[in-house]
Amino acid sequence: MAIKRNTKTFSDLNLMFTASPSTGDITKKTDEEAIKTSLRNLISTKNYERPFHPEIGCQIFSLLFENFSSVTSQVMRKTIQDVVNKFEPRVDILDVEVFETSDENSLNVTLTFKIINTERPVTFNTTLQRVR
Repeated sequence: MAIKRNTKTFSDLNLMFTASPSTGDITKKTDEEAIKTSLRNLISTKNYERPFHPEIGCQIFSLLFENFSSVTSQVMRKTIQDVVNKFEPRVDILDVEVFETSDENSLNVTLTFKIINTERPVTFNTTLQRVR
């Protein structure tokens, strides 16, 4: 019996809107890169920031000015998990880690996930900075 593999490819537009040299069309990101861009956008979007979709967003920025503790870290992890589970159906979250870098007034977020119908874990890192 032959093993059936998932041949579905996930793709999104490249938000830099660069043209493909061969076709002149806007390039696209596929699979891991498309999902990583989507995750970065979800985590860094505040609620009510997207027109006509006020429900899309993450409350992580409201927690950036809190004193960092284990409780704050836990709330941040839960906030990120909730937004990814709600708005990114292409992934299954394996782990979320939040690290404070107080010297730089920023947080490092490491998200480990699996793309659906695959077994290989993917790691995504992003840095969130306080703007004030």
